[in-house]
Amino acid sequence: MKIRMLLALSFVLSLTTLAQTTSQTAITTEPQAPTPTFRVNLVSRNAQAVNYRHRGGSTKVDFAGTDLMPSANGEAKVESKRGAIEIEVEFRNLQKPITFGNEYLTYVLWAISPEGRAVNLGEVLLGDTGRSKLNVTTDLQAFALIVTAEPYYAVRQPSNLVVLENVVREDTKGTTQAVNAKYELMERGGYIPTGFKFDPVVLNAQLPLEFFEARNALRIAQAEGAEKYASDSYQHAVQLMDKADEYATRKDVPKKLLIAVAREAVQTAEDARQIALQRQDEERLAQERAASAEREVQANAATDRAKTEADDAERARARAEADSAKAQAQAERTKLEAELAAQRAARAKETAQAESEQARKAALEKAEREKQELRNKLAVQLNLILETRDSARGLIVNMSDVLFDSGKYTLKPGAREKLAKLSGIILAYPSLKLEVEGHTDSVGTDEYNMELSENRANSVRDYLGQQGINAPSIAARGFGESQPVATNDTAAGRQQNRRVELIVSGDVIGTPSGL
Repeated sequence: MKIRMLLALSFVLSLTTLAQTTSQTAITTEPQAPTPTFRVNLVSRNAQAVNYRHRGGSTKVDFAGTDLMPSANGEAKVESKRGAIEIEVEFRNLQKPITFGNEYLTYVLWAISPEGRAVNLGEVLLGDTGRSKLNVTTDLQAFALIVTAEPYYAVRQPSNLVVLENVVREDTKGTTQAVNAKYELMERGGYIPTGFKFDPVVLNAQLPLEFFEARNALRIAQAEGAEKYASDSYQHAVQLMDKADEYATRKDVPKKLLIAVAREAVQTAEDARQIALQRQDEERLAQERAASAEREVQANAATDRAKTEADDAERARARAEADSAKAQAQAERTKLEAELAAQRAARAKETAQAESEQARKAALEKAEREKQELRNKLAVQLNLILETRDSARGLIVNMSDVLFDSGKYTLKPGAREKLAKLSGIILAYPSLKLEVEGHTDSVGTDEYNMELSENRANSVRDYLGQQGINAPSIAARGFGESQPVATNDTAAGRQQNRRVELIVSGDVIGTPSGL
């Protein structure tokens, strides 16, 4: 089983929010050396965090390179607005991430909350001059910012290859405070299990970076056991990678289509990896519980047998002393009866323990079966109203842009009717968690698309709240044009990209919130 190496890191922080816009850069052809594995080391690191305050206006923070990349630097403009915080970041003197090992192809910007939650804000792509720019938003208010080297953009846990940290300036507006936040980092080399041969990656200048990130994500998912423990999602990722390979060899396929397929392969492979890790943990825990129960059964049976034999021996000795004439014969009969009684008691004990274990397993299986049945039932009910699909994140309800007027975020009457029906279903399950995510096509500026996607997501969230759904259980985010599901080169593709997705999750349907 893969050795997962984790690194505990303490941060001093206070919060902000983000969403991303990245730029594509050319990649030079460069073979890489075999990647070594590393031992787990516990390292303590401090970073300053800022509480930017609600609607506190615009301010700036700097970035300084760590010991891993001391020449790197940058700055961020942070503007606190109503409902979100916008961040414009520029980095300089970033070296190629592949210098840290074969599996590291890109950089990711993270926000770390005081409670230790790491939020992936977006991918940092290198320009030809080592400069990078990124525009994102976040719903956090207090946080620290760091940049790490990663194997692909969709990772959900930062690696310990921290190359940049924010630095509070004298003119930074906000409140800095010491907050002890502990969270886990993926150890360098932790993506490669012992004995796994990670073949060298050769970067082709004619192919986009996303293509190689997809290869990394698929191989890492396979190394984590996704082929066995999350076969459906893994096979889907393989199919997407096959399609990307085909597009990469064809000159008539637009580059944007290749990138879209590669990004979907990355996300699907990461989902498969997460599902595999979760199921392996569940399997390991089940085995440990079964072994512990078996040890307890054996220990209890041994104790009972010893006590029974001791009691029978004492009674046999007392009878022998009282009746000397029949002592020998009586002792033999008593000993035989004692042995038979001990055997029967042991068998009864074993039978009772086995029945108890079977009942416990049956109860667990029933609980899981009821969750799956409820999940299937809920999916059918939601699908009768709007297109619904199942995923590792939960049930995803797709609301196309026909629910809004073109370029608007006011819900149409038909949209309100559908959302009202959805609310009636969801209200029956108070413990469900909802996330509303807005997306647009590539028509228009990045800023316009980001604002439109956020407004549409907020419109859906607000209307659901009006229908009686508990507001704290609904989160809303806009992604603009950053997460297409189809090409933006055709009208049909753009229509698919203009959408609002409602992610329904919760333990009651077997999907923990925030997976």
